[in-house]
Amino acid sequence: MCVVAAMAVCLVIVAGGCGEAKRKASAGVAGGAFSRLTIDVGVVVSDVEKSAKFYTEALGFTEVGGFDVSAEMAGESGLTDYRPFKVRVFVLGEGETATKIKLMEIEPKGARVDNTFINSSLGLSYLTIFVTDTTASVARATASGARIVKPPLKLGDGVTYLTVIKDPDGNNVEFVGPKL
Repeated sequence: MCVVAAMAVCLVIVAGGCGEAKRKASAGVAGGAFSRLTIDVGVVVSDVEKSAKFYTEALGFTEVGGFDVSAEMAGESGLTDYRPFKVRVFVLGEGETATKIKLMEIEPKGARVDNTFINSSLGLSYLTIFVTDTTASVARATASGARIVKPPLKLGDGVTYLTVIKDPDGNNVEFVGPKL
């Protein structure tokens, strides 16, 4: 079984202050089938230490712990071919609605996905992080060694910018927000 080192997902987080929209969203599909309205993203990486540094220093996540997955659990659940692994958990925000990224390194390493562009491979393609200041976010990412794909691109509303950077395994991460 090949464990794919692809990451990403466009996350939309329902934040406080949305009143009616939040109430309707919490009703969920099938009368409230969801216990949380955020999702966690698991990312298999080639070097968990490099990735941990990237997610904390370049993106601003905070490490909050982790857990071990036994060989038996990994195999019986279908996650791996009975290979154990450790998961390190990082959050963006606080409380139940915080975005969680779960980083893991599994031996032997799986095949890399072509993430040159979001259409280069099928599957999850990118992570979107909504920021309050694209300039500051890009500066923080650059200072930590992240590769910026292109300079911030102005979106249709004229005040919001999109910047794509690469994580240590070449996965795409977007910053979306104003450029102050």
